[in-house]
Parts: sequence; structure tokens; C-alpha cells
Amino acid sequence: MNYIGSKVKLSQWIKDEITQRTDGALHEKVFCDIFAGTGTIGRVFKKLVKKVISNDMEEYSYILCRNYIQNHKIIPNAPDLLRELNLLPLREDGFIYQNYCLGSGSGRQYFSDENGKKIDAVRVAINEWKEGGEIDNDTYYFLLASLLESADKIANTASVYGAFLKNLKPSAQKSMDILPSTFELNDNAHEAYREDSNILIRKISGDILYLDPPYNERQYGANYHILNTIAKYDNFTPEGKTGMRKYHRSDYCKKQKALGSFEDLIKNADFKYTFLSYNNEGLMSENEIRQIMQKYGEYDLIKKEYQRYKADSKRAYKANSTLEYLHILRK
Repeated sequence: MNYIGSKVKLSQWIKDEITQRTDGALHEKVFCDIFAGTGTIGRVFKKLVKKVISNDMEEYSYILCRNYIQNHKIIPNAPDLLRELNLLPLREDGFIYQNYCLGSGSGRQYFSDENGKKIDAVRVAINEWKEGGEIDNDTYYFLLASLLESADKIANTASVYGAFLKNLKPSAQKSMDILPSTFELNDNAHEAYREDSNILIRKISGDILYLDPPYNERQYGANYHILNTIAKYDNFTPEGKTGMRKYHRSDYCKKQKALGSFEDLIKNADFKYTFLSYNNEGLMSENEIRQIMQKYGEYDLIKKEYQRYKADSKRAYKANSTLEYLHILRK
């Protein structure tokens, strides 16, 4: 999934730095990714550590991480279930088609008519199977994650869902195929949460805490509102030209609240090591972060030049790259 702030390209660097800067064997440690997003870093450490704790406030993120992180055993009959979903008749009365496809008269074109109808058919079927006891929780989240990932591939947007394109781009013209969201199998149990990070931090403990909070004022709930709508599949009145829904507004996206929330998180973290991914254009400055983290233990900082996220290419930035920071605290 094309995701703001994704650490896919930085994951090897982050893994190497965390591995080198923590003492003891990784397989004995509890690793927490408390702003998980699509779960990239948690997935990297899933087979390396004793347990991964994953968390994110967004519903679509929780579904992805509930599958990619918490699921760790084979899903029975997964190929048959996916095949059945792909063969479902299209629905014309579904929420996505009625509100986010041009043919319904909504004026919005996030998906082609065919794909919107198929998303509805698949989403309804997954719910019916779950409510009817035909699938368990692990299978439910596997199928939902597979739907979200597959729908994202044929969405008619320029990377994020803040707006749709006027004409269907080539990838959005393709028929959606529900492909499996494959996760790593292992013997360890892992946990996925959907909670406010500053509340959850008071309930958990471990060895390594990885932080990747929002860097700027762009709210993830707004940029990925369609994925939340597919995930929740609830009934509401979409607002405005983009069909926005009410969404969670993170304090980490607010200049006046980010630092206070960050210090509260650090202060209450019962983890020996904390690693914070941030960059030189974030709401919190390098010096402000250093001053906070130094209050609670030994501090270090690593910097790496990194190519800017492509959705920012039209924004008024002077450079094509940014500095990625990895702030390190040993309590």
C-alpha cells in the first residue's frame, strides 16, 4: 500500500540500528510498534522477537495489523474463501457504489462502477460469514485485510484519498481481484490494539518501544477515509465533494499539542529502549525532542538522508530529499 510516512524503504536500516543498539537476544524481547500504520516495522520484527505489540487508532490500520501481526497460524480454507469472494455477483445497493462511484449519481469516482459494486459484495459477504459463525476472528481479519489491500490497488486516487481523479486512471480501470494478505507464520502469540497511544502506554510494558507518530498536520483519518469506510462499513452521510466521514484528529498533528503528548508518552513508557522515527520537517524540532528524551535516560541520535514521499512532489518544498532521524533513548 502506498502510505504516507511508510518505512518500507527504511526498514532494513531501522532493523539494523535497533538490533545493534539493544543488549541481549532479540528472541527474548517484547517489541512494541505503537503508531503502527500498515504494520511495516512490526512485521519486520515479528519473527525476530518474543512478542510484537501493535497499535494504531485508525480502523483500517488495526485491521491490517490484526492480520499481519496478530495472525500467526495458517488460515483454514483461505484459497477457497477468496475464490468464493471473487465469484460473488456485484451489488448495486451497497454503500461504496452508492456514495463513491460515478454511475450511482454521487458525483464521486474513487472506484470504477464495477469495482465499487464488487467491494460492496465482498464486504457484505465477509460480515455475513462472521455473524453466521462460518469464519473465526482470525479469518475475518485476514479477509478484511485482503479486501482493503486489493481495493487500494484499484482506487482512482493520487496515492491518498483526500480527493479522487476526474478520469479513471489505468490501474483503476482494472477489475479488482481479492488477493491474500499473506502474513508471517510462527509459534509466538502477538497482540494488535486500536487505542490512543498515550492511554495504551500506561497498560503495557516490554523491552523495545518503536515510535513513528505523524510528523505534520496531515491527519491520517482524512487521507485514508475511504479505507476506514470500507473497514467499518457503517451508515453515515458522506460530506462534501470528497464524501468525507468524521475522523480521529491526532494531537501529534497539532503544533500546540505534539510536544506535550510526546513527553507524556515517553514519561509513561515502561520500556528499556525507545526508538523514535521522525524527520527534519516535523512539528517537533530535533532539539525539542532531544531535551525531552534526555530527561529520562541516555540519549543518542542517528540521521539518514531519505527521498521524499512521492505524494509531496507537488508541495512547495525546496529539496527532493529529507533527513530521517532515529532518536534513541535508553532508560
